[in-house]
Amino acid sequence: MTDRSPVGVLVHGTTPPDKIVGVCRNIEDAGFGELWLSEDYFFLGGPTTAAMALQGTREIPVGIGILSAVVRHPAVTAMEVSTLTLAYPGRLITGIGHGVPFWTKQMGLYPKSPMRSLRAVIETTRALLAGETLTVDDGPFVFDQVSLVHPNPAGVQLYAGVIGPKSLELAGEVADGTVLSVIAAPKYLEFARMHIAAGAAKAGRDAAAHRIPTFAIYRADLDGDVARAAAREALAFYLQAVGPTPMTGVYGINERLAEILASGDLAGIAAALPEEWVDTFTIAGTPKECVGKIRSFLDAGATSVVLAPFPAEANDAILELTAVDVLPHL
Repeated sequence: MTDRSPVGVLVHGTTPPDKIVGVCRNIEDAGFGELWLSEDYFFLGGPTTAAMALQGTREIPVGIGILSAVVRHPAVTAMEVSTLTLAYPGRLITGIGHGVPFWTKQMGLYPKSPMRSLRAVIETTRALLAGETLTVDDGPFVFDQVSLVHPNPAGVQLYAGVIGPKSLELAGEVADGTVLSVIAAPKYLEFARMHIAAGAAKAGRDAAAHRIPTFAIYRADLDGDVARAAAREALAFYLQAVGPTPMTGVYGINERLAEILASGDLAGIAAALPEEWVDTFTIAGTPKECVGKIRSFLDAGATSVVLAPFPAEANDAILELTAVDVLPHL
């Protein structure tokens, strides 16, 4: 549908499994345009929760953002995707990325070449979905006459979930879209679009058709100070988890960020974050302020803005306020 809101919602990984269907149904009924589910290890399984969300809703697109390229064999990923996309045509978006190194290393799965692994997963998953039979013996994944019993050659949306410039170029080259992580602010969006376009040009793909859903730390409240305080805590958590990256580097703050993160204390990190960073890297404030910030993300190139409400326990109230006082203005 072309009249969907450009604003989506990321379902918290802390959501109890028996609440998934109800939460997703409420998001659709409230008028949000997309629904995204993360596979953060070790919270909720991406394909499993996507299946629940698809069955519990009617029309809203459901995205998995993201599957790590190294946690499943691509044949298994293709099998999962084909099953869901044949059952719910045109509604599933599958994001595949490098994965958070801390988590993949916990499982002993960190690849020697993350770029090679990501390319291999996206290309072989797409080939299997198209009905091809694969025989590959030179890694990083082995296939011996593998084909799907239920391929889906009609078209499946495979997105990349990446951050760095080389990975963004790879996304433009092989993926239908790129999922941008929370902390991706407008200046980084412009940076990402440039590298995605370079990769698309290399492969002869249409960069204008490349979708860029952008996740954002989000808190709307009638009291803007309350909203920004909650967003500050969430931002500190994510910055501590990912460290200095191009998302912050484009703003010229990586050296200062490294100094702040060196304390290792989450409360101390939150207190030390400049107010300007909270305003830049989160969407937080009164509903009117949030409308302006969402527009700035869309203007910078996000094809949709996917809100990650914080704190999780206030999720219902935040989304209710957003549905009434934010969505109608976008």
